[in-house]
Amino acid sequence: MRRREFLVRAVAGSGTLLLGARALSAQEGTPAPGPEQSSGSSNLFDMNQGAAKRVVRPPKAGARASLTDDERDAVEHKIRCQCGCTLDVYVCRTTDFSCQVSPAMHRDVVALVEGGHSAQEIIDAFVDTYGEVALMAPKREGFNWAGYLVPFGALAAGGAAVVTVLRRMQQRADKVAAPVLVTGVGAKPLGTADELARLDAAIRRDD
Repeated sequence: MRRREFLVRAVAGSGTLLLGARALSAQEGTPAPGPEQSSGSSNLFDMNQGAAKRVVRPPKAGARASLTDDERDAVEHKIRCQCGCTLDVYVCRTTDFSCQVSPAMHRDVVALVEGGHSAQEIIDAFVDTYGEVALMAPKREGFNWAGYLVPFGALAAGGAAVVTVLRRMQQRADKVAAPVLVTGVGAKPLGTADELARLDAAIRRDD
């Protein structure tokens, strides 16, 4: 089989498979997958566009907006978008306009702000709904402290090990570099530094 004939048959076969998939999906009432219908995401992660949950709390009596826009945005920086992008709500909704989850979470934040809830109350409401996966950083309590302390402990241990190795290397270098006067192979030093200095001075006087 020639190369051209092989390529023609391969292209024809893939076209047949695609048409069959579209026909089957049409029978089932669902759109067939195609290049224009992937995750709909412009980031590197698969999006779960159905991950948004309603975070609702009744407004407080005589409620007024509890936060400024900047303070509200600061809260959104602490809340993780649940679409799977690993970004916070503010960054996701302002950079990836294909995401439908971060705008929904943003609307819940706005509603809670207008309901008079504080920044911590808003964060707690999201944790109650999504769990701690709603946080960009785990709470500093209980076992979560390990996430903060272990890296610093590892750095300290590594630094101590490096210092110990450097000291040992320096001690070995000092031993090698120390001047030793010998009278033959394997002989011991003739004396201490002071004794050798006095001996040298006496020889010089005799000369």
